[in-house]
Order: sequence, then structure tokens, then C-alpha cells
Amino acid sequence: MSTHVVSPLFVGRAKELARLEKALADARAGSPSAALVGGEAGVGKTRLVREFAARAGDARVLIGGCLELGTGGLPFAPFTAVLRALARDLGHERLAALLPGGTTRGLARLLPEFGEPGHEGSEARARLFEQVLGLLERLGEHEPVILVIEDAHWADGSTRDLLSFLVRSQVTGTRLLITVTYRSDEIHRRHPLRPLLAELGRLDRVQRVELGRFSRREVVRQVAGILERRPAGGTIDTIYARSEGNPLFVEALLGKGEDGPLPESLRDLLFAGVERLPEETQELLRVASAGGPRIEHTLLAAVARLDDETLARALRPAVAGNVLTVDGDGYAFRHALIHEAVYDDLLPGERTRLHTRYAEALGDNPALLPAPRGAVELAHHWHSAHDPTWALISAWQAAAVARASAAYAEQLRMLTRVLELWDRVPDATGRIGAGHVDVLRQTITVAHLAGEFERALAFAGSTLDEIDAGADPITAARVLRQRGLVKYDLSRAGYLDDLRAAAALVPADPPTRLRGKVLESLARMLHAPAEREERALLAREAMAIAHEVGDAGTESQALTTVTWGRSRHADPPDSYRQAFARARAIAHRAGDYGAVLRATISETDVLEGAGYHEEAAAAARAGIADAGEYGLARTQGAFLSMNLAEPLVSLGRWDEALEALEYVTELTPPDPYLGSMVAFAADIALARGDLEGAQARFAESRRLFGRGSYRLQNVLPAIRREIDLLRALGRIDEAREVVARALREQDLMAEPRYSWPVLLAGVRVAGPPLPLLRQVAEKLPTDGRVGEASGLTFAAEAALACGAPDRAAFDAAAAAWAALGQPYPEARTLFAAAEIAVAEGGREEAAGRLGRALELAGRLGATPLLDGIGDLARRARIQLTGGSATDEPRLGLTARETEVLRLVAAGHSNREIGQELFISAKTVSVHVSNILAKLGAGSRGEAAATAHRLHLFDPAQEPPAERAVPRSF
Repeated sequence: MSTHVVSPLFVGRAKELARLEKALADARAGSPSAALVGGEAGVGKTRLVREFAARAGDARVLIGGCLELGTGGLPFAPFTAVLRALARDLGHERLAALLPGGTTRGLARLLPEFGEPGHEGSEARARLFEQVLGLLERLGEHEPVILVIEDAHWADGSTRDLLSFLVRSQVTGTRLLITVTYRSDEIHRRHPLRPLLAELGRLDRVQRVELGRFSRREVVRQVAGILERRPAGGTIDTIYARSEGNPLFVEALLGKGEDGPLPESLRDLLFAGVERLPEETQELLRVASAGGPRIEHTLLAAVARLDDETLARALRPAVAGNVLTVDGDGYAFRHALIHEAVYDDLLPGERTRLHTRYAEALGDNPALLPAPRGAVELAHHWHSAHDPTWALISAWQAAAVARASAAYAEQLRMLTRVLELWDRVPDATGRIGAGHVDVLRQTITVAHLAGEFERALAFAGSTLDEIDAGADPITAARVLRQRGLVKYDLSRAGYLDDLRAAAALVPADPPTRLRGKVLESLARMLHAPAEREERALLAREAMAIAHEVGDAGTESQALTTVTWGRSRHADPPDSYRQAFARARAIAHRAGDYGAVLRATISETDVLEGAGYHEEAAAAARAGIADAGEYGLARTQGAFLSMNLAEPLVSLGRWDEALEALEYVTELTPPDPYLGSMVAFAADIALARGDLEGAQARFAESRRLFGRGSYRLQNVLPAIRREIDLLRALGRIDEAREVVARALREQDLMAEPRYSWPVLLAGVRVAGPPLPLLRQVAEKLPTDGRVGEASGLTFAAEAALACGAPDRAAFDAAAAAWAALGQPYPEARTLFAAAEIAVAEGGREEAAGRLGRALELAGRLGATPLLDGIGDLARRARIQLTGGSATDEPRLGLTARETEVLRLVAAGHSNREIGQELFISAKTVSVHVSNILAKLGAGSRGEAAATAHRLHLFDPAQEPPAERAVPRSF
């Protein structure tokens, strides 16, 4: 009779396995897919995932586990393990071929073997995340990929951030299934994984798989598989009662021998297999337990002070007894609970001595562990050894390693530990080569980068308390600048006070990098009309200083600020576009990609504000492509997507704007960016008569903007949107109250670009606020073409509200909007002019205006306006025809379908088409289905053949090619 320690049979879990297989099927079909597998310790999560992986067929399975190190995990540990396994499997050259530029350098922050990491700016972390996602996407082009992240309850902050990014950023067409396991019994209310699980669980693409304990019948099957015979009833009763159906505990009970005495506690259950081993093996397991659940062979040999042969002989019984398993170049406890039981069995003095030996071994030979793991584990061991001096030194060194990996949460944890130990270490400054204030300043920066704004603000306050500004004005200025920037991001009052105080502390002579940076930050934060002259002067001074001292990044930022300030309503745009191009070139030479993209963001903003909508859209598309190349598609690229949607809305290309929203939603941008995109969708829904959708989108945008206070460019559009929505709902009195409140509380003279739409929305509900609205309009500048069109429209609407309708005024407004290429306001003003013409008896004059308005509104799908046009035509007995675009779509295809067919005919896949047109692959699939139906084609090839046969896309007919977004985008 033979027995097994683990059942060779896979018991139960049919439903859970079926759900994982369904998730894999979705991933194979190109649908974003993820599974969160939870259950208590020992319930069989790993066994389920391994069984699922074994049945995955042609899918590539990548497995990485999180490691526990004291109060925090090892940064990016599972992803480092996955990359190392891929490098072994594919080889360096094949792996590099899957990455942008054909180089693995971008992943060097995770695997130092790949070379030196690149630029360490604020975008380094975003670029790293993009590289990992891009690699998985490209692997998925060859075969389905299953990424398994085990023991996420031990995940460090950086691993959680990257995991969240990967799950949320999957796009349609990526054949990737992300599977995460975690101990549900460890996820207490304050556990850092808890909010992430809740957040991901709300996504449609994510399945929650919860493993329960075995039933009695399943325990019988498990025990029978282990013993290779059906167990006696009494044995099963006892085992089931003691284990309560936990598979690991069942194994531990059987490991003691079914006839032996039963353990009386969980510790006994887990320790049973260990106690049967030879004493020298048990002693070695105690040494290994201080190293963690997994330990390298060479490190264990160094700490145990044994040669390879002796170590292997001592460990062999532990491997044979299934207490340890061989894991690559090292060993792992079969279950983390076994490791915990062995470690908990150590006496306090033993723990201290063992951690000291680990720390000394790693200090003597850093090559025992690969970087950055070695530095982090060294810090862990010195801290656990209760040696404050070496704990401080190693934490400082680990913080530097974490910085190189863009692991800001771990860097913050290490720096915080340094600060906690500071007073316990004599001559701490001499030990690490940095003073207490220096550490605090670095901690402020890292907390800011890690998104811990409140902590950054607290650290800044503590730092300023330690600084005597009179004795050390330069350090005080640096910290004041840091605090000012944090306050700005928190929308807290006082950020300008801090920046002004910093500027006052830095002498103008001689010019320094610090003075340039402080003046540039201050200039960028000055937004009020009364501050514009000061902003220009400060930005120019910062630019001159930066140029003199060789700080290209600051020079570029200052040039962007100067150009944006002087060109906001300039006409024509050539001069300031050259200046923005120069700012990009300067920043590019310095490798400051954030400054490069800020110049493009400012340029698109200026172009849109001046009414150059086509140019703004083209510049935004180019910027999105650049963001993809720089690895910043989900940050600055998302902001530029917002700046693309705005001109598309102006141009009446609403479906494209909604596609941009769908696309940017997949990028998981910051809430304010997404809030603006959702707000555009609310405007479109309202214009198309979808009141329920408009209300939902408006509420969502308010929620996304709910934290902090915002500039007028966000506040005023929200006010205008609320007025329009209330008017559409027939709640006129409430709309008038919103207008009155805006007149009382907002500085409408500060930002004419955003104030004119509020005035236009207000005048359309008229009532008591009308006189004050007219007073504001008389003083409000009409800078630029958009301002002029808005002023003409307000004058016409105000006259109408006062009972003096002026058809010519509306005609003039319609002509102004037509010149700008903005069809919706053109159609609205034409309709108003037609109403006046009908009232005056001019049916023929009304017919022409209604015909043009019908054409524009029909193209837009503006249902309420179409209904109004139809109702007026019926009442006036005007016969209208048309309602479609002047150029009849070829073969019944819409303009967007024609674009898609052109790319299908060129042989592009759905994913490639989506990248070029900035829409999702799912949207492309819908367009392709419509094209096939309209052409009567049975396949993409047949549709392409039809296009070629009819010469639909001869070179003379094709539009100029737009700049395609890189694949990493």
C-alpha cells in the first residue's frame, strides 16, 4: 500500500474551474478578462490555479508570487519573477524584439540584467507600467497569455499599483487573462489590498472566484486519493471535524498518520511534517524560515555556513517530506503557513541572531541576491535584528534602490523608517551622508510622487519647523516650493504664498537652477487676470536663468508658460506654434518628456480657444502619438485625448468624440481628466435628446470632480452644463437660480472663453438675472473668433429675451459660427432666425434657414433641434427636403465607416485600425459589421475587393494619412 502527501486527484472545484475557463475563453476572443481568486489559507487556491493552467492548452502561463518581508512586500516581486522566467525561456534577443525600440532597457527597473534604467523623472513609473503592459500585449499577439499573481495579500504598494493598472488598462483585442490569488482571511478592514479588490471587483471584465472549504464528501475523495484507499468512517469523522474541510489541514492530519495522536492546535497540524524530519534538517528549516517563504540555495548556504553537499544532504528529507519544494535556484516552503509555523517556533533570541546572520551574509556578498531584492531584504533583516544603526543605513540604501525601480511606495516606506530610527542612531548624518532635513526633503518629494499628498504636506510642515530661514534660506526655499506644489495639487489655499516666499528667499544674483525652478513654478500657478503681467515677467526671467545655467527642462516649461500667456487669442497661429515647437525641441534635448507634452497640451488649448478646431485636433493627435512613444499614453496622453475631444465636439464630430471617450476610459486616466471627457458626453447626450443619459453623465462628472476645488476652466463649464440640463428638464426657476448664483459667486471677467457659454445658457432662461447678464456681457471681452461669435449670439438672444427679436442679429451669429466650422451653434442660430422670419411672415426666408439647419441637425443627430425644425415647418407649411449631408455617402457608408473600410482594404487588423483612428477595437468591429452588411460582403476580404474594384480609395481620393499611434499606445 502506498500513500501520497498530496492527493494526486483534483477534487471538486468544478464551478470555480469552469469560471476560470470561461474567463480564458473570453480572453482568447479578445475581451479584457481578469479573475480574483480568494479563499482562506490552505483552502486550495494554488492547486486550483495550477490545475487550470495545466488545462490551458496553447496559452502561455506566467506565474509570479508576492513575498512577505516584515510589514511590506518586496517591490514588484511577482513581475520580476515573471520577467526572469520569460528571459530564460525566450532569450534576451527574442524578449527585446517584443519591446518598443527592440531593447529591454525600459524594464531594467525590474530586472537589472537588462541594463541601466533610463530617465528617472516623474514619468519613469508610468513608462515602466506601459512597458509591462506592452510586453504582455505583444505576447498575446502570438498566443493567449495567462498572468498569475499569487499571494496578493503580501503585495507591496508598487505591485498593487501595477496590478491595478494592468487589469484596468487591458484593451479589446488583447488576449490576456490576469488571475490573482489572495488569502481572504487576511483581508481585514484596513488591509491595503481591500480597496483594490473592491475597485477591481466593480469592473465588468473582472470575475470574483471565492473558494470555500470542502464538503465531507470532498474530504473523503481527498483522503482516498492520498491513501489510495477508502478511509475508515471513524478516521474521516475525526479528520473532517478537526480540519473543518480545509484541504491543507486534511493533509497535515494525515501526515501525522491516521492511527497516531491528533494535534490539538493549528500550529501542531502545520508543524507535524517538520517534527518527523531529522534534527539537523529541522534546525536548517529554522534557519531558512528567517529568510522568508522562499530562499536561494546560495544565501541559505552562506547563512547556515554549510558547503553545498552538506546543505543538500540536510535539506533532502525536507524536500522528500514535502515540507520544502525546489523552486528554481532555491527552495520554498510547501505552504506559507508551514513557514509561519516554523518561524513562530523560534525563540526571540534565535530570531535576532538569525536575522543578523542573514544581514551580515548579504552585506558581505551582495551578489547572493539579485538587485533590487538584495537591498530590500538586507533592510528587512537588519530591522528584524533590532540593530538601529544598520537598520537605518540599509533602509537608506534600499530607498535609493526603490527609487531606481520607480517603486515610490516602497521608497517612502524605507525613508519613513529612516526618520523613525533617526533619534536612536548616534551621528545618523555621518552614517548615511545626509542630514535629517535632507531626508525629510526627499521624503516630501517621494510622498508627492506616490500620491500621498497629505503625508507630503505634513512632512513639508515638519521640515520647515526644523529650518531657520534666516540661517539657511536656500533650503527653506526648496521646501517652500515643494509645499506649494503639493498644496496646488490638493487645491489647498496658500500655494501662491509658499511659492512667493520661496522666490523671496533665493537671491537673483548669481543666477541659479533653484531660482529658475521657483520662478517657473510661481509663473505657472498665476492664473488671475491681475496676475497675467507678473506671470509673463516671471516666466521670462525663469527662462533666461534656466538658459544661462543649462537647465533645459525649466527653460522649456517657462517658454511654454510665456507662449501660452501671450497667444491665448492670437490670430493667426503661426507665430506661437513655432514657439511651442521650440519649447518641445528644448525639452526633448533634455529628455524631459513631461515638458515636451506640456507644450503640446498648451498648444492644443490655445488653438481650440482661438477657434482653430481642425488644427487643435491634429495637434492633439500628434501629441497622443508622442505620449505613446514616451510611455505616457495613460497620463499626458489621456489629457491630450481630452484636448482632442473638445475640438471634435466643436466640429460636430460627436461620434468621434464619444469614441475618444470610450478609448480614454480604457486608459484609466486621473479623475479630473475622465470627468472632463464624461462632461463632453453629457453635452452630446443632451443635444441629442437623451435626458436620462445626460443626467447620468452630468452626475458622474460631478462625482469625478468632487475632490478638491478647480479653476474656472472646469467650474464654469459645469455651471453652463447644469443650466442647460435644468432648462431641458423644464425646471426653469432652478436654472435661473444657478445663473444668479454664478453671477454672485464667480469672477466671470477672468476667463471670457469659459464665461461666454455661461452667459449664453443664462440668457436662454432669462428671467430676473437678465439685466445683470447684459451688464456682464457689455464688459466681457470678445477676444478671438470664438469670442466674437459668442458675443453676437448673446446680443441676438438678449434682444429676443427683451421682446425685440432681431433676425439679422441671428443671421450674423450663424455666419460667425459657420466660419468657425461649428455646426451645432450655427444650426441653433439659424433656427432662431427662421422662427423670427416665420413670425414676420417671411416663409421663403425661413425655408432657406430651416433647410440648412435641418441638414446640420440631421448630420449631428440633434433630435430636440430636429423636432423643433419639423414642428416649425409644419406650422408654417414649409416643405423641407434633405436632412443629410450635402455629399451623399458612397454606397450608403457613413464618413467613419468609409475611413474604416479604407484601412480594411489596406489590410489592417481591428486593433491597428483602432490605433490609427483612436477608437477601441470593439467599436471598429461594430463598424466592420455595418460595412459588410451595407456592401453585402461575406468577409473582410470581400469588402476590400469591392473597395478596390470600385476604385473607392484611389490615391487621388484618399485623405492625407494621419499620424498613427505606436503599438504601445
